[in-house]
Amino acid sequence: MDIDAPDWRSGWPGEATQPDVLARELRTAIMRTSRRLRTEASGDVVSPGQYTVLAQLRRGSRTSRELAERERVQAPSMTRIVKALTAKGLVSRAVHPQDGRQILLSITPDGEGILEEAKGQRTAWLSRRVALLDEEDRLVLSRAAHLLQELSAE
Repeated sequence: MDIDAPDWRSGWPGEATQPDVLARELRTAIMRTSRRLRTEASGDVVSPGQYTVLAQLRRGSRTSRELAERERVQAPSMTRIVKALTAKGLVSRAVHPQDGRQILLSITPDGEGILEEAKGQRTAWLSRRVALLDEEDRLVLSRAAHLLQELSAE
């Protein structure tokens, strides 16, 4: 696999394990990988932003305001995303049971299907990339994946 960084097994300088240096390297790697995964399954059906809204709604119904807060976007941006998803039949709207002035948004079965398809495409892309690595590197990534899950646990 062609990587621009030095081979860590050949002895990176000790600085590479300093928390601030390692944090910077991890942040960059995670962001690049995340961005690439988002684009791998983005296509004709949903945009990366629409995908994340569907993923939020899979966890439970939300108002547009709640979605905007969770996704850290302005209300007009979320309104556009929700309108597009509703038009595609991926999100349904209903009157909020506790507050009739609000609209509760839910993922539809078609939205669930799109989410599963995109997830499968992303996993397949990453699987193809991981398959290019040797067994030792896959073991390192396995350990790193577990460590990252521990670091990000709430």
